Formats: sequence, C-alpha cells, structure tokens
Amino acid sequence: MSLKIEHLTGGYAGVPVIHDLNLTIQPGEAVGLIGLNGAGKSTTIKHILGLLRPQKGKIVLEEKELTNDPTAFKQKIAYIPEMPVLYRELTLKEHLEMTMLAYGLQPEKTWPRANELLKMFRLDNKLDWLPIHFSKGMQQKVMIVTAFLPKTELLVIDEPFTGLDPLAVANLLKLIRQAKEDGRMVLMTTHVLADAQQVVSSYAVLNQGTIETTGSLTDLRQHYGLQPADSFDKLYEILSKEQENA
Repeated sequence: MSLKIEHLTGGYAGVPVIHDLNLTIQPGEAVGLIGLNGAGKSTTIKHILGLLRPQKGKIVLEEKELTNDPTAFKQKIAYIPEMPVLYRELTLKEHLEMTMLAYGLQPEKTWPRANELLKMFRLDNKLDWLPIHFSKGMQQKVMIVTAFLPKTELLVIDEPFTGLDPLAVANLLKLIRQAKEDGRMVLMTTHVLADAQQVVSSYAVLNQGTIETTGSLTDLRQHYGLQPADSFDKLYEILSKEQENA
C-alpha cells in the first residue's frame, strides 16, 4: 500500500509542465517536494488531487488509480492549500460539518476529535465565526483542522508554515508526526527546510518540471556539492543557476 506516481507528464491546455515524474511514498513516510517557484510543484499537486488529467503516466493510491476511480481515490486524500479556501457564508462549525459530510464521518464520533483540534489551534471559542473575521493565520489553522479531521491515507500539504505563529507550527509538526506513526503518508511542499526537516526524512527536488534527485538532506548536500557550513539557501542558488543555463 503506497502512493505511486509513475511516468507522470502533465500540464495545462496540452502544454506539459512536468515531465516523466516517478515518486513513491510508503505508509508512515513524509516526503518533502522542494524546488524553485515555477518548478512544477503546484502542477504536481493538482494532478494528485485530480484537478488536472495526466497527459501520460498514472497515479495510484492504495491500489486505486485516479483516472479509473476518482471518487474512491479522492476520499483517501486530505489537502492543506498554501492559500486558505473558505466559504464566506459558512461559519467555522459549518465548515467542520461539511467536512464530516464530504468524508462520510459520523458527527457524534467525530466531534470529540474536532474539539481536540480546535482547542489545539485556539479556535474552540470561534465556532460561530465567519471567515471574514479570521486573520490569514487563523484561516490557515481552519484548513489544518479540517484536513486532520478525517484520517485519510494521504495528506498533501502545500507550504503550510506561511502565516502560522510558532505555537501553531509546533502543533502542526506534532500532528504530522502522529500521522506518520499511524501509518499515513504525507507529501509536503515547503521552502522552510528548518521546520520541514523535523518531520520529513526524504526529499524530492523538482527542477524545471522533472525530479532531479531524491534522498535525505545529507544526500542532497552530496548531490549538489554543498559544504557542511553551507545553508540550504545555497541549494536554491544552484537550482536558479541551472535554470538560467538551461
């Protein structure tokens, strides 16, 4: 049981943005997808979520292929977007109720988990609030709560640390660790490697639409010739130069 991306090529209006991607995530594993802006990270995520149809290749999650059984496939995924997406007319409580309905969760069994998450992110006294009253960071916390409410097999997390206070970052990392212990899979995109490395053990470097290399941070240092004293900002400098010379 795993997430398998096999020879995936895709993009927009017939123009490929990602080329022949191959990536596997095993249960209990968190993989960091890293790269410069425009490298193809968002396009890859949209294919995994079923928002774009592959031009070539396939995506399989626990033996369910996306194109063959999209409904069953999507039931196995929870997503935290980089920019929060909330319904202006729905309160926080109604967002949680909608999440329960979407995943077929029984409210009486799910509300204790919801209340635990709400308290963790200091939203427990805001159930009747509308999104207009939430700051950017609070909206992101709502996305986290709704994503961790169902215990899906795969969590896709896109730049999750933007706008979060240090306590929220710590709690998010705690949830990711617990998800891994529960045998769930995590795919995370982030530029904040200092936080990501606390939960991510394997990385895939996406550069100009292809996965250039995979491995631990030590493996990446060796691949790109980084010295022990070099920060990982230098990795992005190297990728930028590769892009300029392409």
